[in-house]
Amino acid sequence: MSVDPSNTPQPSSMIEVRHVNKTVQDASGSLDILLDVNFSLLSGQTAAIVGASGSGKSTLLSIIAGLDTPSSGTVLIDRQDIFALDEDQRAALRARKVGFVFQSFQLLGNLSALENVMLPLELEGARDARLRATSMLERVGLGQRLGHYPKVLSGGEQQRVALARAFVTRPQVLLADEPTGSLDHASGAKVMELMFELNREQQTTLVLVTHDEMIAGRCERRLVIDAGRLVS
Repeated sequence: MSVDPSNTPQPSSMIEVRHVNKTVQDASGSLDILLDVNFSLLSGQTAAIVGASGSGKSTLLSIIAGLDTPSSGTVLIDRQDIFALDEDQRAALRARKVGFVFQSFQLLGNLSALENVMLPLELEGARDARLRATSMLERVGLGQRLGHYPKVLSGGEQQRVALARAFVTRPQVLLADEPTGSLDHASGAKVMELMFELNREQQTTLVLVTHDEMIAGRCERRLVIDAGRLVS
């Protein structure tokens, strides 16, 4: 029995970057950071953005997140043009759909590991925030560190707290900027293994900026930025 391909559900684009340009002004005049960057990622797909320092990788990630604005072009997240929204609406979209992992962890020092992971759940009004945050910290191997504050956690433990915080809301998109950049090789390898495991479990669309070719090689797409242009 043949199957009509037209009746087979097709994966949809979760991220669409459409002809994004970014130009800034400095003392010498105009500086082009991104030049006509154009690509899309399917729901559940993984992609690494790679390139030399200063090539525009982190700027591109910030624009995908709606934390920075392009000079022209736009980005769609789950078919929503994020630059057709005002800042408050973009923040609300990020809270619903996007998780973040940063090189510097970005944990709140006055909150315990558990409270850091509970925070995004509390902001969305989840009544089971403590239960879900506890479960996620146990998932990343920190069930015995719930009450510890960031200053007494190792770098690898802090990044695992950051992973738990990013994944606890089950985001459709996860953006990671050099997630192992502050870690030694062994801790970084463990964190990346955990990130890819959680990503597979939740079928998140993952975009990460990295200098590590081994990490990039684990992603389905490799987006190479050279002097602001997407070259592959």
